Amino acid sequence: MTRWLRPGIYFIAALIFIADRLTKYFILSSMDLGRSIKIIPEIFHITLVFNKGSAFGLLQNCSIFFITFSFVAIALIILIISSSRNINLAQATALAFIMGGAAGNLVDRLKFGYVIDFLDFRIWPVFNIADSAITIGVAIAALGFIIKRSE
Repeated sequence: MTRWLRPGIYFIAALIFIADRLTKYFILSSMDLGRSIKIIPEIFHITLVFNKGSAFGLLQNCSIFFITFSFVAIALIILIISSSRNINLAQATALAFIMGGAAGNLVDRLKFGYVIDFLDFRIWPVFNIADSAITIGVAIAALGFIIKRSE
């Protein structure tokens, strides 16, 4: 692993975490629950939703599970970062995105007991920056795995 990659992972994770926290703070302080603002009518709205479950609202009211899972995932990522010598850029990016997103949603669950969601594309459940980062991180990791397997 190159010298800058390890701190870069933490830096990117921190940027994602900060972006997530700032957007949630802004939305929470300026909107009422359930309110929807049309940005692009019928395509993209900002809608404040409190999600007590996981993606797509599954596993409602399982906060202890999600809190535990988030702590374990973050700890595992830190362990991988600190002990691996052969992390490439794609793997580092995936780890950073997943860690930053997991930390953002973890703060919501610890502070409120639910996750603050607000990005509403009308054809998809409402989500947030942290959810996007986790999804992108998992997609990068999966793509990297598929490419490596095909070599």
